[in-house]
Amino acid sequence: MDPQLLRLAEERGLRIVERAGPTRGGFDPAHSIIRVAPGMSARTTRSVLAHELGHATLRHAPTTHARLRARQERQADAWAARLLISPQAYAAAEHLRGPHPASLAFELDVTVELVTAYQALLARAADRWHRAG
Repeated sequence: MDPQLLRLAEERGLRIVERAGPTRGGFDPAHSIIRVAPGMSARTTRSVLAHELGHATLRHAPTTHARLRARQERQADAWAARLLISPQAYAAAEHLRGPHPASLAFELDVTVELVTAYQALLARAADRWHRAG
């Protein structure tokens, strides 16, 4: 696993376990545990772990409310995307591969979900810039 992510988990007092579950990962705030599914590629494991660290950092609590859960998932993806994708790396990858999310994900060593989240962050920033100008 990514040493930077392991260090962040340790700093936050989180324990990482590799265990199967209904999803690729999960965060249990009551026990300070992040679960990642076994057998995933290194790229997927890295992205899932960053996503779950996002839930922990943002202090998300489990919910059955669909709208709140969807918002928490978007927030955790955005947090993970900002952590794992630098503006310079994204620009270089897009110059090399174009804007196609799957190609960018491969180049940036993250999942397509995190590339999509990063692109949404860029779009929101551009929109704010245009409105301000």
